[in-house]
Amino acid sequence: MKTSATKAVLFVCMGNICRSPSAEGVFRAHAGAAGLDLHIDSAGTHAYHIGEAPDPRSQQFSARRGIDLSQQRARKLIADDFESFDLLLAMDKDNLARMKAACPPQHQHKLKLMMDYANHSDSDIVPDPYYGGTDGFDLVLDYIEDASAGLVRAVQQETSVKKGEA
Repeated sequence: MKTSATKAVLFVCMGNICRSPSAEGVFRAHAGAAGLDLHIDSAGTHAYHIGEAPDPRSQQFSARRGIDLSQQRARKLIADDFESFDLLLAMDKDNLARMKAACPPQHQHKLKLMMDYANHSDSDIVPDPYYGGTDGFDLVLDYIEDASAGLVRAVQQETSVKKGEA
């Protein structure tokens, strides 16, 4: 659980069964490899799948990359998340707009797109693979891997700046 010194990151998509659990898993692996102690979670803007495990295709494609999503369960974004998390990253602009509409003004600065941290991908969103073919799940993971690497660098830079201020 989050302590006062731990940075907390929440990944958000629509149903919390494809993109955001994949982002949670991938970023958890990247952050762990970088030695970062973070509170990482995911949620959906809709309550379609509360309590369900990630989509089997998301689990399958993530597992091929060494990422286990099997213990995650879908949950809906709640009002407390805006205060509890330092950064809330939407997978696309529609979910970002939903988050902005629900977020109190004092926490709006915490809302961003996941792909704001990407360095090598040409998309500004992580597309929803749910209704498409299996190629979409690999593409989603490619985008998330890129953005996760950039997010790790951003957190490391922020941490080193804060240490320099101490």
